Amino acid sequence: MKLFWGLVSLFFIVGTATAGDYIIGAGDKLDVAVWGVESLSVSVVVRPDGKITIPAAGDLAAEGRTSVELSKELTGILSKYVKAPVVTVTVSTMTNNRVYISGGGIPARVLNLPRRTTLFKVLTTLGGIENTDLRQAYLLRDNQQVKKDFYSLFREGDFSQDVALEPEDILFIPSNENNKIYVTGAVKNPKFLIYREGMKILDAVLDAGGLTEYAKGNRVQVSRRDGSSKTIRLKDLMEGEDPGQNIELKAGDHIIIYEGIF
Repeated sequence: MKLFWGLVSLFFIVGTATAGDYIIGAGDKLDVAVWGVESLSVSVVVRPDGKITIPAAGDLAAEGRTSVELSKELTGILSKYVKAPVVTVTVSTMTNNRVYISGGGIPARVLNLPRRTTLFKVLTTLGGIENTDLRQAYLLRDNQQVKKDFYSLFREGDFSQDVALEPEDILFIPSNENNKIYVTGAVKNPKFLIYREGMKILDAVLDAGGLTEYAKGNRVQVSRRDGSSKTIRLKDLMEGEDPGQNIELKAGDHIIIYEGIF
């Protein structure tokens, strides 16, 4: 019988340990269960002083410890009153589970997560993420980048790229400002577009409504961030005469369509 209870106790300790090493904080709600002893099984909230009160055990320090560490201490204390106690401690509500958002793509904030979650699930809750540069975003943990580029996860549904978040993680999510492509001049709807891989000049001009009747279609200038520029014969391209004019764009390009009476 002693061997049986020993194996049961080992099962609960190992099972709890594999659930993660969450550090208990003030305000967390803990469910303490003593198998077969209902009077000692309670739900408690960690007080501001970091302690909890358990029947027969009194006040115990909980803040800064894991549920495994706390269950081991309780097992030792309660063994004075219960034969071979089987004790589990479960964090049912987390308040010591903060994740920080920065980078300028969305307003900086601190997220108090009620439970463990993943990067993808948090991204779905962030308004304005369509204006961010997910390719340059990264996850910082203990001053180390543990995950970079959220694009394939969030935009393409590659859930193999998802990761579990941990308390005190920092999500750096920059804006898409550097990825804008500007289409100005003699187009029907001058605008900026967000660069996407493989985007070509014809894509951008058509997205801006196409050329106006006053456009000099063969005098379209593409100015680049590095200071270089290129003149494109867009009219020839649109008439099917020179497909090679349909150049691939780069983030930060400015497309200028000049006007002319003739």
